[in-house]
Amino acid sequence: MSATLATVSYIGATILFILSLGGLSNPESSRRGNLYGMIGMTIAVLATVSGPNVTAGGYAWIVGAMVVGASVGLYAARIVKMTQMPELVALMHSLVGLAAMLVGFANYIDPAAAGIFKGAEKTIHELEIYIGVLIGAVTFSGSVIAFGKLSGKISGKPMLLPARHWLNLAGLLVVIGFGWSFINTHTVSEGMTPLIVMSVVALLFGIHMVMAIGGADMPVVISMLNSYSGWAAAATGFMLSNDLLIVGGALVG
Repeated sequence: MSATLATVSYIGATILFILSLGGLSNPESSRRGNLYGMIGMTIAVLATVSGPNVTAGGYAWIVGAMVVGASVGLYAARIVKMTQMPELVALMHSLVGLAAMLVGFANYIDPAAAGIFKGAEKTIHELEIYIGVLIGAVTFSGSVIAFGKLSGKISGKPMLLPARHWLNLAGLLVVIGFGWSFINTHTVSEGMTPLIVMSVVALLFGIHMVMAIGGADMPVVISMLNSYSGWAAAATGFMLSNDLLIVGGALVG
């Protein structure tokens, strides 16, 4: 499939995603909204797999990953009760955050992309990677804690650390400082240290943020983390130059 046809397919999938959200706003049209979403995602996956950025050598890995993911999804859909849906949603959000982190690291160390970006383009691309990994890490750890609180594996009582606001501010300053260091590095090996440090701080921030909230408020937290997962997907779209991920992530966000 040519790049032009893939772009047209992405536009069609985007329209279906918008129609899906519109359908989900009403119980009577929710079934149709789900159908639009499934068709749109099928078109998006097929357009990506058959597009110019995937070589024949990657098909086996993609198919294998899809089989594993679909098997887990079907199994979960059969055994999870409706009362456990918030837990499942929280767990799914954590996977979106983890995927954004892994894609960000993979995109940064990809030797094929090393010589493509120069000057301002390189700075912008590295900023996209940094922000994508940052949001993905917060989403991942925060969603795992939300899942634990909803499932009763973690106490629903808020855990309030002394000077917690100062801790958050310190973490933010560390993220900004290492972000400046990251975009001014010259090699991948130099950039990995600030990227890893930021990831650890972001993971701790996600844990701290959700642990400080009571279990009764977890549905609200899940809604917020859902938004985070959308922005993580959008940031991933920017770093991969994928218009569908940008639009789809923005819609979710």
